[in-house]
Amino acid sequence: MTFDNPIEGGTVLEDTIVQEGEPWSRSLAQGDVLRLVDLEGQQAVDFLCYSVDEPTDRYNAANTIKLNGNLYLGQDSVLWSVRARKLMTIIDDTCGLHDTIYGCCSIEVDNVRFGKNNGKGCQGNFETELAKHGLGPKDIVANVNFFMRVPVEESGALGIVPGLSKPGDHLSLRAEQDVLVVLSNCPECLNNAAGFKPTPIRVIVYSAQ
Repeated sequence: MTFDNPIEGGTVLEDTIVQEGEPWSRSLAQGDVLRLVDLEGQQAVDFLCYSVDEPTDRYNAANTIKLNGNLYLGQDSVLWSVRARKLMTIIDDTCGLHDTIYGCCSIEVDNVRFGKNNGKGCQGNFETELAKHGLGPKDIVANVNFFMRVPVEESGALGIVPGLSKPGDHLSLRAEQDVLVVLSNCPECLNNAAGFKPTPIRVIVYSAQ
């Protein structure tokens, strides 16, 4: 599966497969592009990002919803920070309607919801990956869920339904400042977050230099 380089004159810095249930992270320079590819379809990718210069100025779900004027993210949506600064912009998206409200799974929450768990969760994945960058549980906030579908009814009821992404669907995010990006390729198999069968994703990083 090949893709056009979204940055004229840019180079590929990393092209890797993140297995189901595993985390990944990397720092990006301003202008770099991160592409996430849902290889088999309907695979949720839990995602957070932080300002490298000031990690407490991190992704903020409420500001992102307010300033985009929409619960869902798609083409041209911006991921906004606590201090209303642009962190990343979606510059290419073949799926749309990415979730901003459901947060991440965890062993503890799944034990309450289902009476059992997947042996790991995105909360634990975030904690493990953030520790590599000197951050910890206090730095984990409500995250984006790329490729995950969470409709909200008029009554306010919400639920997880089968994702819209098809094999090969992807989105690309441009860093609007130097950012740390952290993701968990969701291990959830007890609901439709990953189509009840988590699968690998592909992660490509393009340099703006």
